[in-house]
Amino acid sequence: MVVGDFPIELDTLVIGAGPGGYVAAIRAAQTGQNVTIVDKGNLGGVCLNVGCVPSKALIQAGHRYEHAKGAEDMGIQSENTTVDFSKVQEWKSGVVQKLTGGVEGLLKNNKVDIVKGEVYFVDKNTVRIMDDKNSQTYTFNNCIIATGSRPIELPNFKFSERVIDSTGALALNEVPKKMVVIGGGYIGTELGTAYANFDTEVTILEGMKDILGGFEKQMSSLVKKRLKKKGVDIVTNAMAQGVEETEDGVKVTYEVKGEEKTIEADYVLVTVGRRPNTDEIGLEELGVEMSDKGVIQIDKQCRTNFDNIYAIGDIVDGPPLAHKASYEGKIAAEVIAGEKSEIDYLGIPAVVFSDPELASVGYTEEEAKEAGYDVKASKFPFGANGRALSLNDSDGFLKLITRQDDNLVIGAQIAGPNASDMISELGLAIEAGMTAEDLALTIHAHPTLGEITMEAAEVAMGSPIHITK
Repeated sequence: MVVGDFPIELDTLVIGAGPGGYVAAIRAAQTGQNVTIVDKGNLGGVCLNVGCVPSKALIQAGHRYEHAKGAEDMGIQSENTTVDFSKVQEWKSGVVQKLTGGVEGLLKNNKVDIVKGEVYFVDKNTVRIMDDKNSQTYTFNNCIIATGSRPIELPNFKFSERVIDSTGALALNEVPKKMVVIGGGYIGTELGTAYANFDTEVTILEGMKDILGGFEKQMSSLVKKRLKKKGVDIVTNAMAQGVEETEDGVKVTYEVKGEEKTIEADYVLVTVGRRPNTDEIGLEELGVEMSDKGVIQIDKQCRTNFDNIYAIGDIVDGPPLAHKASYEGKIAAEVIAGEKSEIDYLGIPAVVFSDPELASVGYTEEEAKEAGYDVKASKFPFGANGRALSLNDSDGFLKLITRQDDNLVIGAQIAGPNASDMISELGLAIEAGMTAEDLALTIHAHPTLGEITMEAAEVAMGSPIHITK
């Protein structure tokens, strides 16, 4: 502490300005709290700056390029489609700047004080915030920790100019001719798909028996089919051994079925998971309960073992999803304000912006049975939907999970175009306690992809119209 460092008193301090932190700060301010938010990086966190948003922008640009090359079965041909990747990156950065600027405006309009710097806990009511020049002490009644996560670095794949993480993959100045992706989870699949759409020769090395392990095989197999059609080589049960950097690329060594193999590429992208940012801010010294991997333990109100310190987002149990962090941020802010809020994860969707898109909410069929429910799974194919056929994108299905005795909707999975948008209606159905009949009686516009939800509900009721019972 520097001389003359008089503590600044706060109601609530939010540490981290990502989709969990800034949402928590705004909701806390709306309840009348005096709020300061602090982050050592840019507003918006990983999601807005180097994650969710820029990756989806790159994916969309890849789709545009792929479509611009033509569709022979629709009678459309193009021989002169080119990519100016510097323009793609410029456009992507513009999208990011609009959103991060919007976050700053929202925080200021809600009278949230924004501080840039690194945080270190002194005790359960005090932190020191440091930047390059100064150190300032803040005292608070309550604190919400939302410090997010960072990519895991493999010991034999230290990040460099050619060994890159997701941030590096989003900032490339060129479309690589060849890329190796280590890890076939949602990040590796999304970025691998994006570059494959730009005609990069992509190889995915996955240590497990299949890619996208969190999704049902019926769903991931559709993605694998499309990836292979794009020329992507998927190697499963492959253990990455090491990398040798050359003057203009990399040589990646991996092992499959006891046999060592080598593949050359321009870059190797490592996407094997993320690590919570709970080190180096004094949490362990303070005594905040954490797992061996640095995951903070919380109760149903996002409270840690200290009754005035809360934790949300990637640093607590559950999938590292931006919308989960935002949801938890609202809960924590409301609890501090005295409201009887608590977390309920059943209605939180999981989405992969693959090709086709995958989305899931609530229980899968297997999960529901394991939980003791007597359920039925009712499927309707995109191939029987007029809008999907007119889009020339009819692979996939919607599966509705309902209880046998009352047709209550408790889960849904979608594999197909616009699955990321369609899943919201199913999430609402679960949250509202709706039945298949409620969905079937809701008139859906024609011709739309949304009709598939209505059609699957009719299957659940035993009276489908557009497929044979």
